[in-house]
Amino acid sequence: MTNIEVKCYPGTGFDIQDTVDFVKDKLIEMGYEPRECGKAGLVALAGGKKSGKVFMLRADMDALPIREEAEVAFPSTNGNMHACGHDMHTSMLLGAAKLLKAHEEEINGTIKLMFQPAEEIFEGSHDMIQDGLLKNPDVDAAMMIHVMAGMPLPIGTVIVSEGGVSAPAADYFTIQIQGKGCHGSMPNNGIDPITVAAHIVTALQEIHARELALSDEAVLTIGSIHGGEAFNAIPDKVEMGGSIRTYDEEVRECLKTRMTEIAQGIAASFRATAQVSFGSGCPTLVNDGDLSTCTFQYLKELLEPGKVFTTGQLNAMSGAQKAPKTAGSEDFAYVSQKVPSIMLAFAAGHPEQGYCYPQHNPKAKFDEAALAKGSAVYAYTAMRWLEEHP
Repeated sequence: MTNIEVKCYPGTGFDIQDTVDFVKDKLIEMGYEPRECGKAGLVALAGGKKSGKVFMLRADMDALPIREEAEVAFPSTNGNMHACGHDMHTSMLLGAAKLLKAHEEEINGTIKLMFQPAEEIFEGSHDMIQDGLLKNPDVDAAMMIHVMAGMPLPIGTVIVSEGGVSAPAADYFTIQIQGKGCHGSMPNNGIDPITVAAHIVTALQEIHARELALSDEAVLTIGSIHGGEAFNAIPDKVEMGGSIRTYDEEVRECLKTRMTEIAQGIAASFRATAQVSFGSGCPTLVNDGDLSTCTFQYLKELLEPGKVFTTGQLNAMSGAQKAPKTAGSEDFAYVSQKVPSIMLAFAAGHPEQGYCYPQHNPKAKFDEAALAKGSAVYAYTAMRWLEEHP
Protein backbone atom coordinates (compact mmCIF):
# COMPACT_ATOMS: atom_id res chain seq x y z
CA MET A 1 0.00 0.00 0.00
CA THR A 2 2.94 2.29 -0.61
CA ASN A 3 1.93 5.87 -1.46
CA ILE A 4 -1.75 4.99 -1.05
CA GLU A 5 -3.72 6.65 1.72
CA VAL A 6 -6.20 4.21 3.21
CA LYS A 7 -8.93 5.60 5.43
CA CYS A 8 -11.18 3.45 7.57
CA TYR A 9 -14.37 4.79 9.11
CA PRO A 10 -16.34 1.81 10.44
CA GLY A 11 -19.83 2.43 11.77
CA THR A 12 -21.72 0.82 14.63
CA GLY A 13 -25.27 -0.45 15.02
CA PHE A 14 -27.50 0.94 12.28
CA ASP A 15 -25.20 3.93 11.72
CA ILE A 16 -23.22 2.37 8.86
CA GLN A 17 -24.26 4.42 5.84
CA ASP A 18 -20.74 4.65 4.40
CA THR A 19 -20.47 0.87 4.43
CA VAL A 20 -23.95 0.39 2.98
CA ASP A 21 -23.14 2.80 0.14
CA PHE A 22 -19.87 0.99 -0.57
CA VAL A 23 -21.47 -2.46 -0.64
CA LYS A 24 -24.36 -1.23 -2.78
CA ASP A 25 -21.99 0.35 -5.31
CA LYS A 26 -19.91 -2.84 -5.56
CA LEU A 27 -23.00 -4.98 -6.08
CA ILE A 28 -24.29 -2.67 -8.80
CA GLU A 29 -20.88 -2.78 -10.51
CA MET A 30 -21.19 -6.58 -10.58
CA GLY A 31 -24.59 -6.41 -12.21
CA TYR A 32 -26.84 -6.88 -9.18
CA GLU A 33 -29.91 -4.86 -8.26
CA PRO A 34 -29.55 -4.56 -4.48
CA ARG A 35 -32.53 -3.40 -2.46
CA GLU A 36 -32.65 -1.86 0.97
CA CYS A 37 -34.09 -3.99 3.74
CA GLY A 38 -34.88 -2.64 7.18
CA LYS A 39 -33.08 0.34 8.65
CA ALA A 40 -29.66 -0.29 7.07
CA GLY A 41 -29.63 -3.73 5.45
CA LEU A 42 -29.15 -4.78 1.84
CA VAL A 43 -30.43 -7.78 -0.10
CA ALA A 44 -29.39 -8.96 -3.55
CA LEU A 45 -30.33 -12.02 -5.60
CA ALA A 46 -28.06 -14.28 -7.64
CA GLY A 47 -29.36 -16.93 -10.01
CA GLY A 48 -33.05 -17.28 -10.62
CA LYS A 49 -32.43 -18.38 -14.20
CA LYS A 50 -33.56 -21.89 -13.26
CA SER A 51 -36.45 -22.80 -11.00
CA GLY A 52 -35.52 -24.12 -7.59
CA LYS A 53 -35.19 -23.32 -3.94
CA VAL A 54 -33.65 -20.29 -2.24
CA PHE A 55 -30.44 -20.41 -0.20
CA MET A 56 -29.43 -17.33 1.80
CA LEU A 57 -25.90 -16.22 2.70
CA ARG A 58 -25.42 -13.73 5.56
CA ALA A 59 -22.66 -11.20 6.24
CA ASP A 60 -22.79 -8.55 8.97
CA MET A 61 -21.35 -5.07 8.40
CA ASP A 62 -21.21 -3.24 11.75
CA ALA A 63 -18.20 -2.52 13.95
CA LEU A 64 -17.70 -2.03 17.69
CA PRO A 65 -17.21 1.19 19.69
CA ILE A 66 -13.61 0.24 20.49
CA ARG A 67 -10.61 2.43 19.70
CA GLU A 68 -8.30 0.47 17.43
CA GLU A 69 -4.80 -0.46 18.60
CA ALA A 70 -4.09 -3.16 16.02
CA GLU A 71 -0.93 -2.83 13.93
CA VAL A 72 -2.51 -2.66 10.48
CA ALA A 73 -1.96 -0.48 7.43
CA PHE A 74 -5.53 0.81 7.58
CA PRO A 75 -6.30 1.67 11.22
CA SER A 76 -9.68 3.14 12.06
CA THR A 77 -9.58 6.81 12.97
CA ASN A 78 -13.09 7.42 14.30
CA GLY A 79 -13.03 5.51 17.60
CA ASN A 80 -14.73 2.41 16.19
CA MET A 81 -13.09 -0.76 14.90
CA HIS A 82 -13.91 -4.08 13.29
CA ALA A 83 -12.73 -6.02 16.32
CA CYS A 84 -15.10 -8.89 15.50
CA GLY A 85 -14.19 -9.30 11.84
CA HIS A 86 -17.44 -8.15 10.29
CA ASP A 87 -15.49 -6.33 7.60
CA MET A 88 -14.03 -9.73 6.69
CA HIS A 89 -17.52 -11.22 6.44
CA THR A 90 -18.71 -8.41 4.19
CA SER A 91 -15.63 -8.66 1.97
CA MET A 92 -16.00 -12.43 1.67
CA LEU A 93 -19.66 -12.19 0.70
CA LEU A 94 -18.84 -9.53 -1.89
CA GLY A 95 -16.23 -11.94 -3.25
CA ALA A 96 -18.84 -14.68 -3.30
CA ALA A 97 -21.22 -12.33 -5.11
CA LYS A 98 -18.63 -11.90 -7.85
CA LEU A 99 -18.15 -15.67 -8.13
CA LEU A 100 -21.88 -16.29 -8.24
CA LYS A 101 -22.43 -13.67 -10.93
CA ALA A 102 -19.77 -15.35 -13.05
CA HIS A 103 -21.53 -18.71 -12.65
CA GLU A 104 -25.11 -17.45 -12.55
CA GLU A 105 -26.28 -19.71 -15.36
CA GLU A 106 -25.26 -22.75 -13.29
CA ILE A 107 -27.27 -21.86 -10.16
CA ASN A 108 -30.19 -24.26 -9.69
CA GLY A 109 -32.51 -21.82 -7.98
CA THR A 110 -31.75 -18.54 -6.24
CA ILE A 111 -29.08 -17.39 -3.80
CA LYS A 112 -30.09 -14.47 -1.60
CA LEU A 113 -27.27 -12.27 -0.31
CA MET A 114 -27.96 -10.70 3.09
CA PHE A 115 -25.80 -7.79 4.24
CA GLN A 116 -26.96 -6.81 7.71
CA PRO A 117 -26.29 -4.03 10.22
CA ALA A 118 -26.46 -4.00 14.01
CA GLU A 119 -25.37 -7.56 14.77
CA GLU A 120 -23.36 -6.43 17.79
CA ILE A 121 -26.50 -5.04 19.42
CA PHE A 122 -28.62 -8.05 18.35
CA GLU A 123 -31.09 -5.95 16.36
CA GLY A 124 -30.09 -6.05 12.68
CA SER A 125 -31.23 -9.53 11.72
CA HIS A 126 -34.60 -9.19 13.43
CA ASP A 127 -35.11 -5.77 11.83
CA MET A 128 -34.49 -7.19 8.35
CA ILE A 129 -36.81 -10.17 8.99
CA GLN A 130 -39.53 -7.73 10.03
CA ASP A 131 -39.06 -5.97 6.67
CA GLY A 132 -39.51 -9.16 4.64
CA LEU A 133 -35.97 -10.55 4.46
CA LEU A 134 -37.14 -14.16 4.30
CA LYS A 135 -39.87 -13.45 1.72
CA ASN A 136 -40.03 -12.64 -2.00
CA PRO A 137 -38.54 -15.13 -2.69
CA ASP A 138 -39.09 -17.28 0.39
CA VAL A 139 -35.83 -18.56 1.91
CA ASP A 140 -35.49 -22.35 2.29
CA ALA A 141 -32.12 -22.51 4.09
CA ALA A 142 -29.42 -20.12 5.30
CA MET A 143 -25.75 -20.02 6.23
CA MET A 144 -23.38 -17.66 8.01
CA ILE A 145 -19.61 -17.60 8.48
CA HIS A 146 -17.79 -16.10 11.42
CA VAL A 147 -14.04 -15.54 11.24
CA MET A 148 -11.99 -16.43 14.30
CA ALA A 149 -8.81 -14.63 15.33
CA GLY A 150 -6.13 -16.25 17.45
CA MET A 151 -7.29 -19.75 16.51
CA PRO A 152 -4.39 -22.26 16.34
CA LEU A 153 -5.54 -23.75 13.04
CA PRO A 154 -4.29 -23.15 9.48
CA ILE A 155 -5.80 -20.13 7.74
CA GLY A 156 -9.04 -21.05 6.00
CA THR A 157 -9.86 -24.05 8.18
CA VAL A 158 -13.64 -24.39 8.55
CA ILE A 159 -15.48 -25.73 11.58
CA VAL A 160 -19.04 -26.81 10.83
CA SER A 161 -21.50 -26.65 13.71
CA GLU A 162 -23.33 -29.89 14.40
CA GLY A 163 -27.10 -30.01 14.73
CA GLY A 164 -28.53 -28.25 17.78
CA VAL A 165 -27.79 -25.09 19.73
CA SER A 166 -24.32 -23.65 19.12
CA ALA A 167 -24.69 -20.09 20.42
CA PRO A 168 -26.55 -18.86 23.49
CA ALA A 169 -29.45 -16.50 23.83
CA ALA A 170 -28.39 -13.05 24.96
CA ASP A 171 -30.03 -10.19 26.81
CA TYR A 172 -28.74 -6.73 27.66
CA PHE A 173 -30.01 -5.11 30.83
CA THR A 174 -29.76 -1.95 32.91
CA ILE A 175 -30.30 -1.52 36.64
CA GLN A 176 -31.13 2.01 37.78
CA ILE A 177 -30.68 2.62 41.49
CA GLN A 178 -32.30 5.67 42.99
CA GLY A 179 -30.84 6.91 46.26
CA LYS A 180 -30.66 10.35 47.83
CA GLY A 181 -27.70 12.57 47.15
CA CYS A 182 -26.00 14.53 49.92
CA HIS A 183 -22.68 15.94 51.12
CA GLY A 184 -19.99 13.28 51.50
CA SER A 185 -19.29 14.40 55.07
CA MET A 186 -22.90 13.77 56.13
CA PRO A 187 -23.95 10.35 54.74
CA ASN A 188 -26.69 10.13 57.34
CA ASN A 189 -28.58 12.77 55.37
CA GLY A 190 -28.70 10.67 52.21
CA ILE A 191 -29.13 7.19 50.75
CA ASP A 192 -25.96 5.94 49.05
CA PRO A 193 -26.74 4.26 45.69
CA ILE A 194 -23.09 3.27 45.25
CA THR A 195 -23.25 1.06 48.33
CA VAL A 196 -26.49 -0.44 47.04
CA ALA A 197 -24.87 -1.11 43.64
CA ALA A 198 -21.92 -2.87 45.28
CA HIS A 199 -24.22 -5.20 47.20
CA ILE A 200 -26.29 -5.93 44.08
CA VAL A 201 -23.21 -6.82 42.03
CA THR A 202 -22.11 -9.32 44.66
CA ALA A 203 -25.57 -10.78 45.17
CA LEU A 204 -26.26 -11.34 41.46
CA GLN A 205 -23.31 -13.72 41.25
CA GLU A 206 -25.01 -15.91 43.84
CA ILE A 207 -27.72 -16.80 41.33
CA HIS A 208 -25.26 -18.84 39.31
CA ALA A 209 -23.43 -20.14 42.37
CA ARG A 210 -26.43 -21.23 44.41
CA GLU A 211 -29.64 -21.18 42.38
CA LEU A 212 -28.74 -22.81 39.06
CA ALA A 213 -27.98 -26.50 38.57
CA LEU A 214 -24.62 -27.73 37.35
CA SER A 215 -26.12 -28.35 33.91
CA ASP A 216 -27.68 -24.88 33.64
CA GLU A 217 -25.02 -23.15 31.56
CA ALA A 218 -25.29 -19.39 32.00
CA VAL A 219 -23.18 -16.27 32.35
CA LEU A 220 -24.19 -12.97 33.97
CA THR A 221 -21.87 -10.02 33.44
CA ILE A 222 -21.97 -6.48 34.84
CA GLY A 223 -20.08 -4.47 32.24
CA SER A 224 -20.61 -0.88 33.34
CA ILE A 225 -21.31 1.11 36.50
CA HIS A 226 -21.89 4.87 36.38
CA GLY A 227 -22.62 7.14 39.29
CA GLY A 228 -21.36 10.34 40.85
CA GLU A 229 -19.23 13.21 39.63
CA ALA A 230 -17.77 14.83 42.75
CA PHE A 231 -15.31 13.29 45.21
CA ASN A 232 -17.05 14.83 48.20
CA ALA A 233 -20.66 14.03 47.37
CA ILE A 234 -22.89 10.97 47.56
CA PRO A 235 -24.67 10.77 44.20
CA ASP A 236 -28.40 10.68 43.76
CA LYS A 237 -28.42 7.62 41.48
CA VAL A 238 -26.29 4.89 39.90
CA GLU A 239 -26.86 3.01 36.65
CA MET A 240 -25.39 -0.42 35.96
CA GLY A 241 -25.43 -2.28 32.67
CA GLY A 242 -24.63 -5.82 31.66
CA SER A 243 -25.61 -8.93 29.77
CA ILE A 244 -26.67 -12.51 30.33
CA ARG A 245 -26.06 -15.58 28.15
CA THR A 246 -28.12 -18.77 28.38
CA TYR A 247 -28.63 -21.94 26.32
CA ASP A 248 -32.10 -22.66 27.66
CA GLU A 249 -35.21 -20.47 27.60
CA GLU A 250 -36.36 -21.56 31.08
CA VAL A 251 -32.99 -20.65 32.56
CA ARG A 252 -33.14 -17.36 30.65
CA GLU A 253 -36.48 -16.42 32.20
CA CYS A 254 -35.40 -17.61 35.66
CA LEU A 255 -32.34 -15.34 35.54
CA LYS A 256 -34.42 -12.33 34.54
CA THR A 257 -36.92 -12.92 37.33
CA ARG A 258 -34.34 -13.43 40.05
CA MET A 259 -32.22 -10.48 38.91
CA THR A 260 -35.23 -8.21 39.31
CA GLU A 261 -36.20 -9.64 42.69
CA ILE A 262 -32.65 -9.46 44.09
CA ALA A 263 -31.94 -5.92 42.84
CA GLN A 264 -35.22 -4.55 44.15
CA GLY A 265 -34.95 -6.42 47.45
CA ILE A 266 -31.43 -5.24 48.21
CA ALA A 267 -32.27 -1.67 47.22
CA ALA A 268 -35.28 -1.68 49.54
CA SER A 269 -33.19 -2.97 52.43
CA PHE A 270 -30.98 0.13 52.09
CA ARG A 271 -33.99 2.49 51.67
CA ALA A 272 -33.30 2.92 47.95
CA THR A 273 -35.21 1.73 44.88
CA ALA A 274 -34.03 -0.26 41.86
CA GLN A 275 -35.54 -0.62 38.42
CA VAL A 276 -34.36 -3.49 36.18
CA SER A 277 -35.04 -3.29 32.44
CA PHE A 278 -34.07 -5.62 29.62
CA GLY A 279 -33.27 -4.22 26.21
CA SER A 280 -32.15 -5.82 22.97
CA GLY A 281 -31.29 -9.50 22.85
CA CYS A 282 -31.55 -12.60 20.72
CA PRO A 283 -32.63 -16.23 21.08
CA THR A 284 -30.43 -19.33 20.83
CA LEU A 285 -28.83 -20.14 17.48
CA VAL A 286 -30.07 -23.54 16.32
CA ASN A 287 -28.20 -25.46 13.61
CA ASP A 288 -30.13 -27.80 11.34
CA GLY A 289 -28.78 -31.36 11.47
CA ASP A 290 -29.33 -32.20 7.79
CA LEU A 291 -27.86 -28.89 6.64
CA SER A 292 -24.85 -29.48 8.88
CA THR A 293 -24.24 -32.88 7.28
CA CYS A 294 -24.60 -31.51 3.76
CA THR A 295 -22.34 -28.52 4.41
CA PHE A 296 -19.62 -30.71 5.87
CA GLN A 297 -19.70 -32.93 2.78
CA TYR A 298 -19.62 -30.00 0.36
CA LEU A 299 -16.64 -28.41 2.08
CA LYS A 300 -14.73 -31.70 2.08
CA GLU A 301 -15.15 -31.57 -1.70
CA LEU A 302 -14.00 -27.96 -1.91
CA LEU A 303 -11.13 -27.78 0.57
CA GLU A 304 -7.89 -29.71 0.85
CA PRO A 305 -7.66 -32.53 3.43
CA GLY A 306 -7.43 -31.38 7.02
CA LYS A 307 -9.19 -28.08 6.39
CA VAL A 308 -12.73 -28.90 7.48
CA PHE A 309 -14.01 -30.37 10.74
CA THR A 310 -17.26 -30.70 12.61
CA THR A 311 -17.33 -29.26 16.11
CA GLY A 312 -17.43 -32.81 17.44
CA GLN A 313 -14.36 -33.89 15.46
CA LEU A 314 -12.39 -30.87 16.58
CA ASN A 315 -13.32 -31.51 20.18
CA ALA A 316 -12.37 -35.20 19.92
CA MET A 317 -8.95 -34.16 18.64
CA SER A 318 -8.48 -32.16 21.83
CA GLY A 319 -9.53 -35.14 23.98
CA ALA A 320 -12.85 -33.67 25.11
CA GLN A 321 -16.04 -35.70 25.23
CA LYS A 322 -18.61 -33.04 24.37
CA ALA A 323 -18.94 -30.83 21.31
CA PRO A 324 -18.19 -27.20 22.26
CA LYS A 325 -20.62 -24.31 22.10
CA THR A 326 -19.56 -20.78 21.44
CA ALA A 327 -20.03 -18.42 24.37
CA GLY A 328 -20.65 -15.44 22.12
CA SER A 329 -24.23 -14.84 21.03
CA GLU A 330 -25.14 -14.19 17.42
CA ASP A 331 -28.25 -12.48 16.11
CA PHE A 332 -28.30 -14.77 13.05
CA ALA A 333 -30.18 -16.80 15.66
CA TYR A 334 -33.35 -15.00 14.57
CA VAL A 335 -32.91 -16.47 11.10
CA SER A 336 -32.18 -19.93 12.55
CA GLN A 337 -35.50 -19.82 14.41
CA LYS A 338 -37.34 -19.33 11.09
CA VAL A 339 -35.53 -21.49 8.49
CA PRO A 340 -32.98 -24.37 8.54
CA SER A 341 -29.64 -22.70 9.20
CA ILE A 342 -25.97 -23.44 9.74
CA MET A 343 -23.14 -21.48 11.40
CA LEU A 344 -19.52 -21.94 10.30
CA ALA A 345 -16.41 -20.86 12.18
CA PHE A 346 -13.52 -19.85 9.93
CA ALA A 347 -9.89 -19.69 11.05
CA ALA A 348 -8.48 -16.29 10.06
CA GLY A 349 -5.43 -15.68 12.20
CA HIS A 350 -2.88 -18.12 13.67
CA PRO A 351 -1.18 -17.01 16.92
CA GLU A 352 2.23 -18.13 15.63
CA GLN A 353 1.85 -15.73 12.71
CA GLY A 354 1.19 -12.73 14.95
CA TYR A 355 -2.60 -12.98 15.23
CA CYS A 356 -2.64 -13.37 18.98
CA TYR A 357 -5.61 -11.34 20.13
CA PRO A 358 -9.22 -12.56 20.27
CA GLN A 359 -12.34 -10.86 19.00
CA HIS A 360 -13.42 -7.63 20.72
CA ASN A 361 -9.83 -6.84 21.73
CA PRO A 362 -8.51 -3.42 20.59
CA LYS A 363 -5.45 -5.19 19.11
CA ALA A 364 -7.43 -7.89 17.27
CA LYS A 365 -6.62 -8.34 13.60
CA PHE A 366 -7.35 -10.93 10.93
CA ASP A 367 -5.33 -12.50 8.13
CA GLU A 368 -6.58 -11.25 4.78
CA ALA A 369 -5.27 -14.45 3.17
CA ALA A 370 -8.51 -16.02 4.39
CA LEU A 371 -10.74 -13.78 2.28
CA ALA A 372 -10.63 -15.66 -1.03
CA LYS A 373 -11.20 -19.00 0.67
CA GLY A 374 -14.13 -17.58 2.60
CA SER A 375 -15.72 -16.33 -0.61
CA ALA A 376 -15.35 -19.80 -2.13
CA VAL A 377 -16.92 -21.42 0.93
CA TYR A 378 -19.93 -19.11 0.71
CA ALA A 379 -20.49 -19.61 -3.02
CA TYR A 380 -19.77 -23.32 -3.29
CA THR A 381 -21.94 -24.32 -0.32
CA ALA A 382 -24.94 -22.42 -1.65
CA MET A 383 -24.60 -23.75 -5.18
CA ARG A 384 -24.11 -27.36 -4.07
CA TRP A 385 -27.09 -27.27 -1.70
CA LEU A 386 -29.35 -25.94 -4.44
CA GLU A 387 -28.03 -28.57 -6.81
CA GLU A 388 -28.91 -31.37 -4.38
CA HIS A 389 -32.24 -29.87 -3.29
CA PRO A 390 -34.13 -29.09 -6.50
